[in-house]
Amino acid sequence: MKSILPVLTVIGAILMIWVVAVVPMNMHLTADQAQRDGFAVTPDTPMARQDYSGLGLSLRNPSLVGLTYVQERPRLPSPHQVAVEMWKTIVMQRVTSKRSLVYHGWVTLSATLLGFAMGTTLGITLAVGIVYSRAMDMSVMPWAIASQTIPILALAPMIIVMLGAIGIHGLLPKSIISAYLSFFPVVVGMVKGLRSPDGMQLDLLRTYYASAAQGFWKLRLPASVPYLFASLKIGISASLVGAIVAELPTGARAGFGARMLVGDQYGQPLVTWAALFAAAITAAGLVGLFSLLERLTLRRMGMAGT
Repeated sequence: MKSILPVLTVIGAILMIWVVAVVPMNMHLTADQAQRDGFAVTPDTPMARQDYSGLGLSLRNPSLVGLTYVQERPRLPSPHQVAVEMWKTIVMQRVTSKRSLVYHGWVTLSATLLGFAMGTTLGITLAVGIVYSRAMDMSVMPWAIASQTIPILALAPMIIVMLGAIGIHGLLPKSIISAYLSFFPVVVGMVKGLRSPDGMQLDLLRTYYASAAQGFWKLRLPASVPYLFASLKIGISASLVGAIVAELPTGARAGFGARMLVGDQYGQPLVTWAALFAAAITAAGLVGLFSLLERLTLRRMGMAGT
């Protein structure tokens, strides 16, 4: 209970700020709608005047405050509007429907998982090479760091276009972008983990005439497990972001990114916000899954207190 209380406090504070911000953000839209419906904005001010801030309008027209929370196309949706939209598109729709966020979530998740598997495999392989090879440490690590300075929004269209030119479409290009974002935290974490055994432990293995392979499997790899799981939790989130970003420049028809584009292009902010929150919930679920696997693995290894 003590561990979850701070989290609930932060969530409550964010929701409170969100609820309060809805009024000034949507008041002008509400006032315009009231004018079209024949209502007066203020007792002494023509409705056509737009020289008031949203907050000023709300102070002059308290009767319109409640309407800011039910705008059909608000600038800032209220929390309950987003919750209702998610209920309609997650629970009330069949999972095979193109309107279902479950359907779109699976499209994004499939690219996320494939890209994460590719990025994790590449990251672990590079980490082992960096630890055991001085040449790779001096050459590969700087390039891995430099690769993360390239904005993914600039790189994603290039990858999509180049692969499309040679006839590669669909899942693989999105997975490559996901792998690009997810491999780096795995490289850094695994290098740190594989180098975590201290000198006395390494000297003990040399005393027993252990080979490099035995040192890897018996000492370095087990010591790297906590670092690996920390990296995997970062990597899976980055992989999901990569899959969503990859859907934006392709005109994708399915996936969280596609739903966000639909909401932006057709003036349906509720669609955009529902997809955004669904993506956040998916990322939280994936991170939670790896946290559970981490606890089970470390307990099995006798490292639960590490």
